[in-house]
Amino acid sequence: MRKSMILVVLALGAPAQAQDVVIAALGDSLTQGYGLPEADGFVPQLQRWLAQAGAEDVTVINAGVSGDTTAGGLARVDWTLTPEVDGMIVALGGNDLLRGLDPEQARGNIDGILQAADKAEVEVLLIGMEAPGNYGADYKARFDAIYPELAQDHGTLYLDSWFAGLAEEGSALDPVALRAFFQPDGVHPNAEGVTRIVDRIGPEVLKLADEIRG
Repeated sequence: MRKSMILVVLALGAPAQAQDVVIAALGDSLTQGYGLPEADGFVPQLQRWLAQAGAEDVTVINAGVSGDTTAGGLARVDWTLTPEVDGMIVALGGNDLLRGLDPEQARGNIDGILQAADKAEVEVLLIGMEAPGNYGADYKARFDAIYPELAQDHGTLYLDSWFAGLAEEGSALDPVALRAFFQPDGVHPNAEGVTRIVDRIGPEVLKLADEIRG
């Protein structure tokens, strides 16, 4: 209802014109750009990618907070969804994995984030995170299932992995080759890694923008 009223007011108060699209990227240090010069982070690189793809009317807001869990994302989703936000990229769960948190907690938190987006009439691209095998097969199966199941439940766009762009380079099975795309901590991508990640996520963001435009 809120989005509908805003659109009515805009339609009555201004001549017909293409509307800019504002997308908030809700995430953790991967979204925030940890360890990188600002220009090399995920959001600035994605913004440049979109401009090069002809989507100059799309603005991405960096709503990434380093260290955030899914619970942290849920706690701040309401003030992230300001009236000008039309869409949201949700990319959380990595810190839940690092802490070995219960997958059901992560599921509930992400579900709450998507419910908030539904209420605000905001379109979502949900990006998955895959659990490592060291927590056991049951943990991995329960965690990995969170994202596709919630995407289906809420009707959101979905990409199975934040690191999908690296896998498509054919290096996912070669840990030595993968190191070339990461900072020394082995967790956060370097500038080249982010570029490859953006090359894969960018087309999904274009789909999100198309969903928003209707």
